[in-house]
Amino acid sequence: MRKYLYIGIGGFLGAIFRFAVRNVQLADHKVNIPLNTLFVNISGCFFLTFLLTAAFSFLKLDADVRLGLSTGLLGAYTTFSTLCKETAQLLENGMYLTSFAYISLTVLLGFFAAYAGFVTARALEGFLARRHTANFETKDDADEEVG
Repeated sequence: MRKYLYIGIGGFLGAIFRFAVRNVQLADHKVNIPLNTLFVNISGCFFLTFLLTAAFSFLKLDADVRLGLSTGLLGAYTTFSTLCKETAQLLENGMYLTSFAYISLTVLLGFFAAYAGFVTARALEGFLARRHTANFETKDDADEEVG
């Protein structure tokens, strides 16, 4: 039952974040590609991969918390259905090249963002491990001086 609560809270927050991003003007000039949806989906790819990589490798998050953050928060934040609806609208308006570019950008940038999330989480893991080791060694040195 607890996992449903976490998913619900995460979904609530993710939907609010998506709505907030949808209302931000990301470009000063008119572009045919829906930049807000593109931004939401690409950033969602990054954050999902970063979060799950970190959660399984060094954060050791509870399974219900992981579900709340991934399925709830990021599942509600990202939007495949809007991507499809906007692509269909572009096709209906005869913007075939733009619709192809939109889908291609989403997939390619999504993969790059997911990889960047993975690399960033691993780099953070390495940084934290080095910092922990340095702190541990400093503490051992201080104990030896006192003892």
